[in-house]
Order: sequence, then C-alpha cells, then structure tokens
Amino acid sequence: MHRTCISSQSAATRDLAPPAAVLLDLDGTLADTAADLAHALNRLRDERGMPPLAVSELRPYVSQGARGMLGCAFEIDPADAGYGALRDRFLAIYAESCARQATLFDGFADVLGELRGRGLRIGIVTNKLERFAAPLLRALGVWPDADCLITPDLLRLPKPDPQGVLLACERLGVAPAASVFVGDDRRDIVAGTAAGTRTVVASYGYIAPGEDVAEWGADACIDSPTGLLALCRGWGA
Repeated sequence: MHRTCISSQSAATRDLAPPAAVLLDLDGTLADTAADLAHALNRLRDERGMPPLAVSELRPYVSQGARGMLGCAFEIDPADAGYGALRDRFLAIYAESCARQATLFDGFADVLGELRGRGLRIGIVTNKLERFAAPLLRALGVWPDADCLITPDLLRLPKPDPQGVLLACERLGVAPAASVFVGDDRRDIVAGTAAGTRTVVASYGYIAPGEDVAEWGADACIDSPTGLLALCRGWGA
C-alpha cells in the first residue's frame, strides 16, 4: 500500500533558492490517461478472444508503459516470444484514440496557470513517444504552451536515466538545482535525483500495487495537483 508523505530528506527543511522550473511526468502525474490505455488494451484482448479488464485493474500499471500493461493483461514480458508484435499492435490501437477520454488531473489547469504567472518555466519529461505525447497534450490544451516536451525520441535512454531531465533543464535555461521534477513512478524520482533536481512524488497517480512511495527517497510527496502549488509556494516560488 502506498503512502502520502514528506520524506525524511524533505527539501522543505533545506535552505534552497526558489524553483525556476517545474518538470512533469505525463501519464499519472499531469494527465489521467488510464481509460484510453485500458480501452486500447481491451480491444487487443478482444481480438484474442479474451474478456475485458476493468480500468481499475489496469490503472496501477499505466506508468510502467506498454511493458507493465501488457504484463498485467497478458502475463508477458519483453523477453518472451511474441512480445514485440503484441506491443506494436497495442500501440497501433492506442494511436487511434490516445485522447479519447484523457483529462488533466483535477485542478492542474489552474496550477499550471498560477505557476506560469509566478514566472516558472514548465517542462514535460515523459517516456511516452512523441507521436502519442504531442497530440495528447494538444488535445488537453497544454502543448505547445508548455515550454518544452522531452520524449524518448530525443534521447539515448529513457527514464530512469537522467538524460531527459537534464535536456529539459538545458532547453528551459535553468539549472537542475533550480528545478522540481514531479512523477508517479520510482523511475521519475531516480531520474530527477540523478539529474540534481528536487523531486516530488505524485501519490494520486498510478502507483503500482505494493509500492511504498516513502521508500523512493523523494524530497516531498503530494496527494493532489494543488499540493504542488503549495509546495512551490513554500519553496519561495
């Protein structure tokens, strides 16, 4: 069971300069995309004569990407024969309806507006490929208003490698130490920590069963998007 918490290494207790940028993971942090991904996965199951799974059953695996969702729905992993073909079909179906029901998490539009009003830069760092991420963010009214979008297409390695976070900081013209990275998966926290940003767990997101976010070593943990705003205010933004 996951917890909402402030870790023992909380940045709220340190003497830090106000943040200049907020970097956000996409699925499970900025946007609730579970219904569309579940829709695509259940179409794939239907093609194979299998009954649908409830969105609630698939939801915790969304932040693990195709690997996690296919593992949940088909008990398959990337080392298994047939995984590549299954993944490609899943992504092809998802491409047809990636913005069908997706929404920003409640309150995030206002949070983004206030952060921008306070002069903070906004970046998206996601393991979702650009061909899915850009149309989705446009449909949600976030892109191209976001200052940068970093996808695996631009990188040698995706998260948890810090390259994407560092590239976002470079494109925004801010130091990692003046940035906050928010995500709902351990990989986000690992990437942000390695890059040198402050890190925040979005505990309202797609936390996998059995995960205790207190063990991830993040600087802070929020249980709603408005918690991010309160946290940034506390850091002087």
